[in-house]
Amino acid sequence: MADILHRLGVKVPAPEKVYDALTTVDGVAGWWTDDTKGSGEVGGVLEFRFPPGGFDMEVVELRPSERVAWRVVDGPEEWPGTTIDWDLRQDGDCTIVLFKHQGRREPVEFMHHCGAKWATYLMSLKSLVETGEGAPSPRDVQISDWH
Repeated sequence: MADILHRLGVKVPAPEKVYDALTTVDGVAGWWTDDTKGSGEVGGVLEFRFPPGGFDMEVVELRPSERVAWRVVDGPEEWPGTTIDWDLRQDGDCTIVLFKHQGRREPVEFMHHCGAKWATYLMSLKSLVETGEGAPSPRDVQISDWH
């Protein structure tokens, strides 16, 4: 298995704002992609669209202010069946976000791109929660021709 792992500190004294940005359509649209639809409830499907394509994620677990988990049900060849987990914890005046995109069978070249893009979107999440302004697609940092 090949996983993407990131750790992020968000300067907010409680994880609720981060949790809301991960569990509501408006929240996710504020940091990942403007074109977000669906349901952020357990069993719901969130639909994320980008210029080159999109992803559909089933919400499989929600623990308020502690954990969010999605399972990819549609997307690029390597993505379906993988999971995306967000574990949140308080550390002083920061909320620590432990991000995992896990379950790929092998580290194909597209995974390198995805690791870098997840990092830019995590910085967008941080900015949204701390300042009220994220950089979702299509206003995100472009790193390659894959967007």
